[in-house]
Amino acid sequence: MGAATAAGDQRLRNFVIAVVAIFITLALFAGLRGSSSSLTLEEQAHHATPWEEAQVNGKPTLLEFYANWCSTCRSMAKDLGELKTQYRDRLNFVMLNVDNTKWLPEIEQFNVDGIPHFVFLNRQLEPQAVAIGLQPKEVMAKNLEALSNGLPLPYGQLTGEMSQLPSPLARQRSDDPRSHGG
Repeated sequence: MGAATAAGDQRLRNFVIAVVAIFITLALFAGLRGSSSSLTLEEQAHHATPWEEAQVNGKPTLLEFYANWCSTCRSMAKDLGELKTQYRDRLNFVMLNVDNTKWLPEIEQFNVDGIPHFVFLNRQLEPQAVAIGLQPKEVMAKNLEALSNGLPLPYGQLTGEMSQLPSPLARQRSDDPRSHGG
């Protein structure tokens, strides 16, 4: 009877271990799913409004210049993701990666030399305010609220901690002789 009791104890212990493992797996899975509301820069860019669409749909726009390597951009991603979720029905959120040479005309047009660089555009795509570098969530929220309602933005020209763009990227133009026709 001792061997049968030991085998039963072994099965009970294995069952308890399996149940605990399943519980831990479910808890981790639920935790990871809960944190998925804060999308990475890449995920936010994937869900962003295309610039071409924002130029014709008549909604106010937050134009965000960023790069995946920018630590300030990454540090703001969670707060901006929450604001994008809150205002996505009223505003365009356009993300332009400064590492993509396709956006050089926009980089030049909006004088981007540090990132993150935010341009708040009204329905007519006229700049209403600029924020460069690290910005508090509350400041961004107040500007987005005013922008979405067609009101003057409470914070017009803001500068915080930022990542500098390499100067050739920030100022290179296709008609610049140093660009070699690029």
